[in-house]
Amino acid sequence: MHRVAIVAQPGIRSFDLAVITEVWGPDRARVGVPPFELRRCALRTGPIELPGGLTLTPDRGLDWLSAADLVVVPALAEPADPTPEPVLAALRAAHARGVPVAALCAGAFVLAEAGLLDGRRAVTHWWLAPQLAARYPAVLVEEAPLFVEDDGLWTSAGVASGIDLCLHLVREAHGSEAAAAIARSMVTGPFRTGDHAQYLDRPTPSADRTAEALAAVRERALRRLHEPLDVATLARWAGMSPRSFARHFAAATGTTPHKWLLRHRLDEARKLLERTDHPVPEVARRAGFASEVTFRQHFGAHVGLSPRAYRAAAAATSAASAAAPPGGDSVRNGS
Repeated sequence: MHRVAIVAQPGIRSFDLAVITEVWGPDRARVGVPPFELRRCALRTGPIELPGGLTLTPDRGLDWLSAADLVVVPALAEPADPTPEPVLAALRAAHARGVPVAALCAGAFVLAEAGLLDGRRAVTHWWLAPQLAARYPAVLVEEAPLFVEDDGLWTSAGVASGIDLCLHLVREAHGSEAAAAIARSMVTGPFRTGDHAQYLDRPTPSADRTAEALAAVRERALRRLHEPLDVATLARWAGMSPRSFARHFAAATGTTPHKWLLRHRLDEARKLLERTDHPVPEVARRAGFASEVTFRQHFGAHVGLSPRAYRAAAAATSAASAAAPPGGDSVRNGS
């Protein structure tokens, strides 16, 4: 996920635009973050007016969405404003090609207008959730998660949740250390504890306690990935039944405990393959996989390479980076 497209149109929120630009724009190669190509894609050329007297100049047309690895949709300041049909068509085409499409905050309205969220889970700012549900009754609007994914379509809750989603997308594609490096440079946490419910305009003491318990479980699990963790163990740590724990965990993270563990074990395995010369069976054991066979199956399915091929590719990339002259143009952000 190196080529990132911003869907730019008049009236998009400058905060969302700034978040996307801050996550994928700067060159952070010196702290181990891969290079990204960030482009501002619009229906027409020429400056675009944003709220607050700001303007944005696109550097690509909508056709560049076909070259992107990720499409990000900022919210419109006025969610009820219509989006031009060519923009909606470009979003539908990107999703049909299997490109992940992420909408920040009220950007969910744009995806819903395109028909992409029909029958799928979505989240938006808690203040706008009733409006989204009423306007698009086929959308399964959720209240609790900071962000959710359904069939390659990502939506996030209000305002700062866009940061959470963007960092999560980096973590999914490039590992937890890349996301953590970006978070450090932004002076924010790599992921927030809790869920969207804690910000609703009503008391939620039980939601707060549940969020704290789930956050503690996630932190504990990350320190013990090498152990044979399962849902029953995690539920016991949280003081819940396995069924209740799985339900609350999915609401808070947008995924199941099993998928969450698998993602972080794969992240750990990638780090071990990149940074150590441990044999593959030892990498599998240290990352918490039950067997080398299971590890190879999951790694190949999610990464697209065998562990040995991934290690060789990582070593070649590292050698090429070390040989590159300093000051090279490793990141293109259209500036």
